[in-house]
Amino acid sequence: MLTDTAAEIRSRVQAELDALTELRRAFHRQPELSDNERETSARVVRELTALGIEHTTGFAVFDGKPGTGVLAHLPATTAEQGPAVALRADMDALPIQENTGKPYASENPGVMHACGHDGHTTILLGAARVLAGLEHRPNPVTFVFQPAEEGGAGGERMRDEGCLKGAGNGGLGTPVGRIYGLHGWPGIELGKIATAPGPLLAATDDIEITVEGVQGHAAYPHLAADPVVASAHVVTALQTIASRRVSPLQSVVVTIGSIHGGSANNVIPREVRLVGTVRTLGAEVRKAAKRELFQLVERTAEAHGCRARIEWDEGYPVTHNDPAETQRVAEIARSVVGEANVSTDQEPSMGGEDFSYYGQHVPACFYLVGLCPPGENPATQPQLHQAEFDFNDGAIGIGVEMMVRLALS
Repeated sequence: MLTDTAAEIRSRVQAELDALTELRRAFHRQPELSDNERETSARVVRELTALGIEHTTGFAVFDGKPGTGVLAHLPATTAEQGPAVALRADMDALPIQENTGKPYASENPGVMHACGHDGHTTILLGAARVLAGLEHRPNPVTFVFQPAEEGGAGGERMRDEGCLKGAGNGGLGTPVGRIYGLHGWPGIELGKIATAPGPLLAATDDIEITVEGVQGHAAYPHLAADPVVASAHVVTALQTIASRRVSPLQSVVVTIGSIHGGSANNVIPREVRLVGTVRTLGAEVRKAAKRELFQLVERTAEAHGCRARIEWDEGYPVTHNDPAETQRVAEIARSVVGEANVSTDQEPSMGGEDFSYYGQHVPACFYLVGLCPPGENPATQPQLHQAEFDFNDGAIGIGVEMMVRLALS
């Protein structure tokens, strides 16, 4: 049975749902790419201003200019202001042409909210609305509205600029003691919540390999050093990192997603460029994958009379959930959606999340909120980063209640 406080929270959440649904769809109509979330950020500021919540802007400085990140702080209602609880949402969209056919579809050609960040931002604003209206808040709450999750590491920049450190050190209010983030998940049924202690999302490193050979006539390959053939062998060899170079019990993915080379059918080109990504779920396997990749690429190219240059761009670290905070999230989730609808053994995803940077500073937990309509097959639902994806508005209330309850816990 819900306690009086929980019942009051749920009632307040329900009262906001119609307005929040409209807000989410307004964000969906006007998606903005990473570090260009000007209108989204301005809308967040207007909402916070209307609520009377202290806030500041310009976080996640980009290209020497103030960023679009917004930080807000709501003090506790008690005399003693302890460590703050931080709640985070990402705001950016993706360079994808929307194909949902929804009446609120993107009005910005080639840009859409294909990852549900419109829903995440709405949920956090909903939590701010509910928390601002409560008479009793035992904890200060810091709201992190973050740009550039989609590859721009906006979370790292906001963290480095002090968003978790409190007033006087770049942030607001008291320093943050713990932080929570969520993601709408089309592979999980609506009404369910999933998480797990330890690694939940992968480290994401980018690679660019240039295989250099000797240009020549296609009819006389023996007088050239063919980087196309060498590159084909490199791509194949890279798959042995997962199958033969690391333990079968460790997770690693090496994907070459783009190959560029050549200009004519009768010319062996001078070079071929391979672009891809490496995903891992632990620090040791991450190091091993990098070591093995360099060896395999360089030696395979050499075996074909070519040489290779490798650029390794270290990306997001593993999103690692603090065990105690994961337990807290699970306990609250059980009271929000019921025992049977909570999973604490969610299989890790090889996708990445820059929420991981916050967890390097304070205890953190990232959790997944189901989006798949009941009775539908999650495997056939439009997935994240697809042109047909849309956030399920039915998850807004669950997300808001979770964030509010976590802030009060």
